[in-house]
Amino acid sequence: MATNASLDLDIQDGAGDSYIINNNSYVSAKEVYGGYRCADRGLLLPFISEYTWPEEVRALLYLVGLLYCFLGVAIIADIFMGSIEKITSKTRKVYLTSEKEDEPEVIEVRIWSDAVANLTLMALGSSAPEILLSIIEVIGNGFNSGELGPGTIVGSAAFNLFVISAVCVISIPEGETRRIKDIKVFAVTAVFSIVAYLWLLIMLVSVSVNEVEVWEAVVTFLLFPSLVILAWLAEKNFCGVPNKTDTSKQIELGNFQPAMEAEAPCECCLVWMGVKEPRRVTADKFLKERQYFRDGRLDRDGLVAFIKEVKNYPGLTDEDAAVLAASKLVESQSHSRMWYRVGAVRSMTGGRKTQPQLSYKLKEVYSAMNEHPEAPTVGEVPKVMPHKNAIIDFHAATAAVMENIGKFPVAICRSGKLDSRVSIRVETIDGTATEGQDYIPINEVITFESGETEKIIEVEIINDNQWEPDEEFFLKLSLLVDSEKRKGVQLGRISIMEITILNDDEPGMVMFQKRGFLVKESIGNAVIPVVRKNGADGEITVKWRTIDKSAVSGRDFEGGEGILIFKHTEIEQNIEIPIIDDMTPEKDEHFEIELYNPEGGAKLGQISRTAVTITNDDDFNNVLSNMMMMTNANLDALQVHHDTYVSQIKDALNVNGGDIENATGMDYVLHFLTFGWKIIFSLVPPPSILGGWLCFFVSLGAIGVLTAIIGDLASIFGCLVGLEDSVTAITFVALGTSLPDTFASKTAAVQEKFADNAVGNVTGSNSVNVFLGLGLPWLIASIYHAVKGTPFVVKAGSLGFSVGLFTGLCVVTIGLLMCRRVFGVFGKAELGGPTIPKYISGFAMICLWLIYVLCASFQAYGHFGKVK
Repeated sequence: MATNASLDLDIQDGAGDSYIINNNSYVSAKEVYGGYRCADRGLLLPFISEYTWPEEVRALLYLVGLLYCFLGVAIIADIFMGSIEKITSKTRKVYLTSEKEDEPEVIEVRIWSDAVANLTLMALGSSAPEILLSIIEVIGNGFNSGELGPGTIVGSAAFNLFVISAVCVISIPEGETRRIKDIKVFAVTAVFSIVAYLWLLIMLVSVSVNEVEVWEAVVTFLLFPSLVILAWLAEKNFCGVPNKTDTSKQIELGNFQPAMEAEAPCECCLVWMGVKEPRRVTADKFLKERQYFRDGRLDRDGLVAFIKEVKNYPGLTDEDAAVLAASKLVESQSHSRMWYRVGAVRSMTGGRKTQPQLSYKLKEVYSAMNEHPEAPTVGEVPKVMPHKNAIIDFHAATAAVMENIGKFPVAICRSGKLDSRVSIRVETIDGTATEGQDYIPINEVITFESGETEKIIEVEIINDNQWEPDEEFFLKLSLLVDSEKRKGVQLGRISIMEITILNDDEPGMVMFQKRGFLVKESIGNAVIPVVRKNGADGEITVKWRTIDKSAVSGRDFEGGEGILIFKHTEIEQNIEIPIIDDMTPEKDEHFEIELYNPEGGAKLGQISRTAVTITNDDDFNNVLSNMMMMTNANLDALQVHHDTYVSQIKDALNVNGGDIENATGMDYVLHFLTFGWKIIFSLVPPPSILGGWLCFFVSLGAIGVLTAIIGDLASIFGCLVGLEDSVTAITFVALGTSLPDTFASKTAAVQEKFADNAVGNVTGSNSVNVFLGLGLPWLIASIYHAVKGTPFVVKAGSLGFSVGLFTGLCVVTIGLLMCRRVFGVFGKAELGGPTIPKYISGFAMICLWLIYVLCASFQAYGHFGKVK
């Protein structure tokens, strides 16, 4: 072998691992691939050598990568949530007594308890990145503790409690409030959230300083099942006062069990002490309040009632009705925090929305239907609202005048609300008659003073002394353009009036247009026209009455009798007969209507009696089946999870899940940015396989891999910009993992009637983070070190200070929420209430979070002294 001397090489040591050979500098492979700054901070990264990259470029790239990976973990968490929804959606049938003695009412209730689901699978779903980050960091460090995982756990808890609570308090619409419904469950999780961090603090600085022993880790981990059991007992009221009635059957009703009404805290204490019986709302009452879709389930009767309601709004197609029905079904369903989180993630990534996307027109109709004050579902919205508005229309839909009449009066009537001053516009529209040649045009504003019920306008006919056939033109009523003047006034049914120009001065004859009419059972009101022919001079009247045949009044239709009044020049009036739709198949039935006793000089025409045949809707079942299929199709498109690979991949390939019509520009941008993640994660098995468990474990593994990369990115980025791992954890990592929860909680706060899904689950999630995110990895590591005979060192340092600070601020925040629940100045609710106290509360919580971040950061850099 040749030596340096034989090769005549002059080798000298340079800086670090560099060498100078014959006056040329060389760098060792170790220096190139691992010796540069911050290269040793990652478990998996860097993948390639970054030796020649400027640190500024490296820091920027790691920051961009960190943010991009946050989007990726949000998308795979969406799929993970879908598997959890599939697992927890299993139901069983429960039979309830109903009005029909021989036919019990059957409902389906979830097998999983809400409290158990929220604190186990759903908490794991929302906190999986933080928990896995802590586990991976411990294992990656050779079963030694790091700062990033625990810091993220505490930092995420601080953001959740302070910031998310503040956002939810402020985001409630003006004048509304939201209270926590399951206050007992909240009390349990709130106490445990404080105990968890107190126990953490005691372990670090008191019991075994800077060390976690096996028994301490075991206690930490076992607090998790203890929390779940106590929360379940609180949900089932096992810890409260025994009910006078047997509650064992009521518990089986799940969401339909008798629920405690909201109680003041003092009253709640009395209940817990056994002094007072809790107020209850019976399941029957709750069920009866569901007017259309009970518990958000599609059924024939509910859909029929809803379609009738929708048909009150003209111009809507069956497809529109199906979309509205899907919207109402989604609104009627009870949603978990997971559902809102999935919706928030999809909004952030341009994915398929969890709620139907309504056009502007359908939004108006849906808003109008929901204006009925008796929620939980929409009530009956009539075509006109006389108790709210003044109703303006013409007295009759048609009139006939002689060409030589000159001017003649037309009555505009006002009904409904009469205690205000309202205005309406009336104008003429050409038919076969032309303005300026056959009549004088009108375009003016008519004002009704308070209490005034009728206005007369004069219409002038032009007599040109030339023979012409009968001609017609129209008078039209319309609301004024000014939105202020449109308030309190509404058009009636006859907003357009036809005027026919005749050459006759006789009072005329009255008769039906036809000898028979055919109407469908589902028509609502049968409108039977009565016409005046051979003259229209003067005011006449004619009486009418219904005559039972095979159709019977009160069973098949609402019959009776009445008087029709034809004013001077009016040539048509309508008889309206309500048809009763019993939704049962039956043969065609008919009744008759008879005209009699005309007065004012008029005579009965040839057709003075007509038959009205009520036909069973032969196509009704087909229409209803089609509507149910379209509604189910809309609901299937809104599912949190996918049933097949095809639908999963198709959803990933298309913006807004394929609903391009309702996609916004931002949806396209977000879809483009996250397209790669969507394609990769569309290969995860869909939740329909093996009841969702295969998807659960595969997506959990994917979250683990991505979390490991996030941990590396965060550590290296923090190192490059000079941030301690503990500071990086409570800022960048905590914000990135908690941002979807923020949007989810805000949406839940606005849409839900209670605050449970908005802030009620925050304390439970924070507790689970400690018990699983620290208890599990510390248990593994402490056992490992116990076997090796070495201590598992967890330095209190920044973690102890951060935990102690958070615990104190946590008590303040929970106390503030309880004060809001008690005191009227806050509206006696955790969320919303009067404007100024609402914003003061939100601002105070944001300040608490800033105090936490600043103080924890200052301590990490030694400004408060190092905690040993």
